[in-house]
Amino acid sequence: MELSLTEKAARIAAIAHKKQLRKGEDIPYIVHPLMLALLLTAYKFPEPVIAAALVHDVLEDTDFPEAQLRKELGEEVMTILASVTNDDSLPWEEKKKKYIETVRAGGDGAKAVATADKIHNAQSLLAGAARQGPDIWKNFNAGREKKLWFENAMLSMLQETWQHPLVDEYAALVAQMNKLG
Repeated sequence: MELSLTEKAARIAAIAHKKQLRKGEDIPYIVHPLMLALLLTAYKFPEPVIAAALVHDVLEDTDFPEAQLRKELGEEVMTILASVTNDDSLPWEEKKKKYIETVRAGGDGAKAVATADKIHNAQSLLAGAARQGPDIWKNFNAGREKKLWFENAMLSMLQETWQHPLVDEYAALVAQMNKLG
């Protein structure tokens, strides 16, 4: 019996991220893609979107081979990943502007994965701020102002291009982040 697309993606993510921890936390990184998958499952997104959520950071943050990812998960997942993977060859601000534009040009699947990613990252940031206060911003290379610029720019693009309850959830979190010192 062949594994489902979701299980293949979950296994790849677990292997690729096995030695990584979440930024600023002592939590295994795999928790992050699993939370995205759970959120998108709750909204009944199709399996390729769930699979893409599970592996959304594999190309960017690990040395897992792209060719193997393509072979295991197929073109639909890879198309979503192409829209939600940062181009780390660019300076930070250019990279973030390009990310916003690739997500804008991506389909609903790309927007769903990107929004779920931003939601979980915002939830983690807000939980960290409750523990660390203003020191939470030290976890971000770009600092508070640039981080908030990106979150607000990403939210604006999503509000212009995609009607989904995830965007409203993200908007509420961005509003909370904007109030942090």
